[in-house]
Amino acid sequence: MRRGTNSLEVKKLNRNRIFRYVHSQSETSMPDISAALDISGPTVLTIVKELKSAGVVEEVGELKSTGGRKAKAIASVRDVRYAVGMDITENHVGFVYTDLGRKALKHERIRKHFRNEESYFREIGELLGEFVARNRIPEEKIEGVGIALPGIVDRQKNILNGSHVLGIHEVSWEKWAAHIPYPCELLNDANAAAITEDVCCKRPESNLVYLSLSNSVGGAVIFADEMKSNEGIPAITDNTTMYMGNNWRSGEFGHMVIHPEGKTCYCGKKGCLDAYCSALNLAELEDGNLRAFFDKMESGKEEYRQIWDEYLGNLAIAVDNLRMCFDCEVVLGGYVGNYMKPYIGRFQSLAAEKNIFSGGGDYVRVCQCREEASAYGAALYQIEKYISKI
Repeated sequence: MRRGTNSLEVKKLNRNRIFRYVHSQSETSMPDISAALDISGPTVLTIVKELKSAGVVEEVGELKSTGGRKAKAIASVRDVRYAVGMDITENHVGFVYTDLGRKALKHERIRKHFRNEESYFREIGELLGEFVARNRIPEEKIEGVGIALPGIVDRQKNILNGSHVLGIHEVSWEKWAAHIPYPCELLNDANAAAITEDVCCKRPESNLVYLSLSNSVGGAVIFADEMKSNEGIPAITDNTTMYMGNNWRSGEFGHMVIHPEGKTCYCGKKGCLDAYCSALNLAELEDGNLRAFFDKMESGKEEYRQIWDEYLGNLAIAVDNLRMCFDCEVVLGGYVGNYMKPYIGRFQSLAAEKNIFSGGGDYVRVCQCREEASAYGAALYQIEKYISKI
């Protein structure tokens, strides 16, 4: 507890701690809450009554007797709020919705080529409305919509500073929100996918670097709770937070130079990781079909095998650099990450060859969420914002 914290702040903190504890359990009791959080019984009783009145917790029966009077079982109300996530790509729009249970209740991907035109923004608003109606999501319970975008997003200003993939710059959230009847916010797609990985994959509470290998290369850095959250973005969970940098540009790993004076990147520099490891390097060999690249490589096309070997070699340089910088787990995500599972053992060996410290390459792994991870994370961000206000 920091010095100068007043009683109102203490109560607010305890209220959120109690809700989070209840929410983390399938069911619990007031004595269990008091013991787990070291908060007095009367305080727990008062706060639980408030949470029940607010409709976010409820009694769900009685716990088994341990010899005395049976304690009333308490659980959080998962469907008190919903959130929808959207992932905008060059050729698709992805949708996911979730509730306080944080499970993806439904995900869809619709082909829709991006156009920087008013008609496009109206159309995605219509698609969102159809998704909500199709899944019978109570509109009055929608807390907000998170919109994941492939570009640099300034969360404080809620503006897309620029997106090479979409070919747009300085686009405010208002343009996206004009046809969306719910509160909405913009997020970088790699940051959103990292949120999904952190929240839903039950990994140990530790630091993590997420490397997104899609049509552009990006990423995110997640720190355990000893790191202070950046102003303007809430903690991802009660134990982790995302590092955003001084100018909201952290995680732009695609512009690390891995080959000085190498290939020219779209940013103008030479030798950037993006020039070597974006998914386009593989997909463009099959008219944009990444799956076809891997299918033909596995069917024995030697040219593709050599290209893949070169890709992994370049990726190993980048992953080793990230390991040297952050000394933590590195997760491979994005379009290519979705296909990495059969090759992760081999890639870990490549990473181990570069590891100058003890241990091998098991610090690098494949993302566990492979379907609409960015849209999912954008929805989860809205749910966490709601929980942080309880």
